[in-house]
Amino acid sequence: MSKAAQQRYLGERGFIALIALLSAFVPLSTDLYLPALPSMMEQYQVSEAQLNLTLILFFVFYGLATLVWGPLSDKFGRRPVLTAGLAIYTAASLMCALSGSVEVLILFRILQAIGGGGITAVATAMIKDVFDGRRRIVVLAMVQSMVLIAPAVAPVLGAALLQFTSWQGVFLVLAGVGAGSLLASLALIETLANRYDGSILRTLGRLGVVLRNPRFSFMLILFSLISASSLAFVGASSYIYQVGFGLDEQTYAYYFALNATGLIVAPIAYIFLSRRYDVRSIVGICFPIIAGGGLMVLTFGSLGPLAFALALLPATFAGSLTRAPGTNLMLEQQRRDTGSAASLITCTSVLMGSLGMSIMSLGWDDLVMVLGALNVLTGTSCLIMWWAVARKWAGERPG
Repeated sequence: MSKAAQQRYLGERGFIALIALLSAFVPLSTDLYLPALPSMMEQYQVSEAQLNLTLILFFVFYGLATLVWGPLSDKFGRRPVLTAGLAIYTAASLMCALSGSVEVLILFRILQAIGGGGITAVATAMIKDVFDGRRRIVVLAMVQSMVLIAPAVAPVLGAALLQFTSWQGVFLVLAGVGAGSLLASLALIETLANRYDGSILRTLGRLGVVLRNPRFSFMLILFSLISASSLAFVGASSYIYQVGFGLDEQTYAYYFALNATGLIVAPIAYIFLSRRYDVRSIVGICFPIIAGGGLMVLTFGSLGPLAFALALLPATFAGSLTRAPGTNLMLEQQRRDTGSAASLITCTSVLMGSLGMSIMSLGWDDLVMVLGALNVLTGTSCLIMWWAVARKWAGERPG
């Protein structure tokens, strides 16, 4: 019996669907309320930079939380960490809806992030627990494709919700998603076969052991850089489309969904491409596409919302295409400490994304040009680093 089949209550399909939902908590927690940011700025009478702290600090504390939850899941198991994270997330989402000031909202967004870290820290680890070989990378691509539907659907859903409720209602929806997921997680059978038997302090110290693996650490930096440009777009999108191009909330959501189609289609495209082409060739071509997309944004992005969306689409597609093979390549570098490795992958990606969002919040006059330049820099840097990987480990086949 396969490890996936051992999930007698969920089955393999139910298990994959649950993993996809758990992995989608971060985009749901951010993108669902993006259409409300301009109106929240007016309501609270705060600057764009102040309100963006609800996004930036969410990502920072979410990333840091995974560094604790991931190793703890190697010691105590995936299921206890998952249920604890879901309980914290659900309670914090409810309190976000009841926040009376931006400071209180930021506080509960931080708590929401800490719970979210426990949720997603175990999602990737459970995939490695259950699947191996090509099946693992196919499941990673499937999960990420389903997960990336969230950035496309969430702003549209958020804009639709704002027709009937306030931004507080959006957080009530997130609380409901958390509560439903908590109930579903009760059907999960523990996936970790061998737990780490050291002390909690030694358990957290396994992060350092993983980081001392030079291949893992180099790839960690390389693939995390892509998040800087992708999350920079997420953080600035509502201001670019609504403030810069003058679109309303609903129309903004449709343009955001157009950009998100690249995120959704890319993992599926990778499944087909990987049958014919080497992973190195697929990943290697993505980085110049990201840089080229940035050049297109610099050249055509200011002409209008459609021109901007179409110019950015190649970079969005290429960045998403690297996620599944990049995650698998990093996981393949570790025989054990999967929770620690998965948490480092998540944390570094999120912190790099927070850096990108912070760059976009520095009060630039032209956010379109800054985003284009950031994509050029990201794509070029990743390409140079990938060449270094190819030269250093030329005789070995990764993944």
